[in-house]
Amino acid sequence: MQLEIRNYYEVLLLEMLSDEGLLDELPSDYLADLCCITLNQLPTRYIRHLVDTYFFEDYNELQQMKHEIQKALEKSRAFLKESDHLKESQ
Repeated sequence: MQLEIRNYYEVLLLEMLSDEGLLDELPSDYLADLCCITLNQLPTRYIRHLVDTYFFEDYNELQQMKHEIQKALEKSRAFLKESDHLKESQ
């Protein structure tokens, strides 16, 4: 049996990256690392139907989640930049 559940933070993160044009701009390996590192900093919020989530979500809660994602994304970018810098200096 295959369940159709998703982590809502993952959905929102991918929407944010798409809105910024980064899904097409960044190399796939870097993008995968960026998403994993970012999502590991965030809580999980599993959903079953995205349309239900859009209908029932609270605007303030959604804004808070997006803010959390943005902070985690900034930390992840800094981490990857530092990691690349360390690799280059070796």
